[in-house]
Amino acid sequence: MNIIVCISNVPDTTTRIKFTADNKSIDYTGVQWIINPWDELALTRAIELKEAGKVDKIIVISVGNATIEATLRKALAAGADEAIRVEAEASDSFSTASHLAEAIKQQTADIILCGIESSDYNGSSVGGMLAEMLDLPSVSSVSSLEIEAGGIKITREIEGGRQQLETALPAVLVVQKGIAINPRIPSMRGIMTARTKPLKVIVASPVNAESQVNSYENPPRKSSCKMIDPENLDELVDLLHNEARVI
Repeated sequence: MNIIVCISNVPDTTTRIKFTADNKSIDYTGVQWIINPWDELALTRAIELKEAGKVDKIIVISVGNATIEATLRKALAAGADEAIRVEAEASDSFSTASHLAEAIKQQTADIILCGIESSDYNGSSVGGMLAEMLDLPSVSSVSSLEIEAGGIKITREIEGGRQQLETALPAVLVVQKGIAINPRIPSMRGIMTARTKPLKVIVASPVNAESQVNSYENPPRKSSCKMIDPENLDELVDLLHNEARVI
């Protein structure tokens, strides 16, 4: 059984995001890039299943220019067997899903894993689009994946509880927190062997984006902290009711 894990190259969550002077794009100067946290958990679960002898090969795939290869190498160091970089600009969810689908069609895989969203744009749409473009069944909000004789068992989160599912393969699974507990940290041996693992570059066909960014703006600044005398409960209640509007 082969698993493909789609990974995004995103800024570290501690990065301070800046915009260009015209607010039409993001200034990526000095940004530290990492594997999208939800994709990293998907990769970790795939590695766990391989270590249990239930998966033969793990392929990671991403869309972008040569700068994302360092992130792909991190995935190889963690335990993936092969990496594919689609040479294209991931300009929106539709174009990203289109490029991923084009590359995945050239591979043989039983399970395609995607994180539920990326930590930069939080679109939560690539996984569903990808399944439609591949004409494959898909399950969203997956928090548990087990491979057993004859198929897979999936747990997904629903409002008020959990749902146990089985699905035909191949399938696209959109995973969330719970799919793995702790992200796999590459060992020194993994870092060394990652240098020799294959990283294939695919030149993508042109795809027109279905959306575009007109401008960016920062959220409103939070108001300053107000200190209230602990004996003045009336003022506290008034502020919570009329200003914070939480009661």
